[in-house]
Amino acid sequence: MSQVAYRRLSVEQRRSQLLEAALGLFATRAPEDVSLDDVAAAVRVSRPLVYRYFPGGKQQLYEAALRSAADQLEGCFAQPQTGSLTVRLSRALDSYLAFVDEHDAGFKALLQGGSVVETSRTTAIVDEVRRSAAEEILRHLQVPDSGVWLRLMVRTWITAVEGASLIWLDEGKQPALSELRDWLVDHFVGLLVTTAAADAQCAEVIGRALAVEAADGAVGDFARRVAPVVLEATHLLAED
Repeated sequence: MSQVAYRRLSVEQRRSQLLEAALGLFATRAPEDVSLDDVAAAVRVSRPLVYRYFPGGKQQLYEAALRSAADQLEGCFAQPQTGSLTVRLSRALDSYLAFVDEHDAGFKALLQGGSVVETSRTTAIVDEVRRSAAEEILRHLQVPDSGVWLRLMVRTWITAVEGASLIWLDEGKQPALSELRDWLVDHFVGLLVTTAAADAQCAEVIGRALAVEAADGAVGDFARRVAPVVLEATHLLAED
């Protein structure tokens, strides 16, 4: 084994190296198909060294790898509070979908479950990502005391983002990421508008958000595409 394999790293550096290697493997194989030997070989270290950092074995390594991935996913929605709402959502989705693209198989294993190494702890990690994402979205909406309808709308959208990401992977990563991102932004706007029709808080939120959206931006484009469909539906209803 070369000297490079045994170069001195700090405890945190070595642990990060092992987690990165594990995530890379989980991105191409189901978790149950990844062994500690595989991780050791990927980093070019011995199996006992992997055990030194993860004495709980494969289960501990898997949970730590998921925790690392979850931290990255949570960070996707923690965008600077600059720009319009749709600009912030686009930035968050760019980060989120880039992670999905890079860690495709691992992302599917994380969200779909069914792995033989899945536990209540791994399920809690996934749920934490969802709750953290919802909190960040509500922060971007500038609503410190959100009502049940607004929370329901935001969490429904996050579920839709997860579902769309999984379907996108099943569809061979089609359409293009930029198109998927724009469609998901449209979905958020449409869901918010629909909820605003029945909830005063959502109506206030969308009014505040529209005030800083550019006329030629995502919301304006969405309105121009949707308006003819709504008008045609209205005419058909009137004829009935």
